[in-house]
Amino acid sequence: MKNRRTLSILIAVLAVAVLYLTVFRSDPLVDALNQAIQTNGSPELKKYPYPFKVLRMEGTAAVMGTPRSAAMPVYRMIGAIDPALSGKTPDNPDFVAAEKALAKVQSEARQIVLSQHGATEVKWELDKNWLISHQIALD
Repeated sequence: MKNRRTLSILIAVLAVAVLYLTVFRSDPLVDALNQAIQTNGSPELKKYPYPFKVLRMEGTAAVMGTPRSAAMPVYRMIGAIDPALSGKTPDNPDFVAAEKALAKVQSEARQIVLSQHGATEVKWELDKNWLISHQIALD
């Protein structure tokens, strides 16, 4: 009976430790890369409505969030960046300018990450949580 209780406690402690190490503990390299984006970014990057950041590391690849991808083209999400562009066509000059601004700040965030120690490549991952929080359907 006592051994069973001890085993149960040990399993519970191990489960909490694994949960902490995999979910709650932040990666110091990820924190440093995100700090570098905030510290070294241009004023445009710092005030951009989408917060470019490193989500996690996969080896030496920094996985960064992005609001656009092949599955989420710019025309579907640009209204969340600039509400005045909602419903504008992709050939509208303001839409084109906003698309270029998005590409510029995304590229800048990428370059900052790659200039830091520990990251040799960037992989982009669609930021589904951000899109959903801005009422953009993922279909």
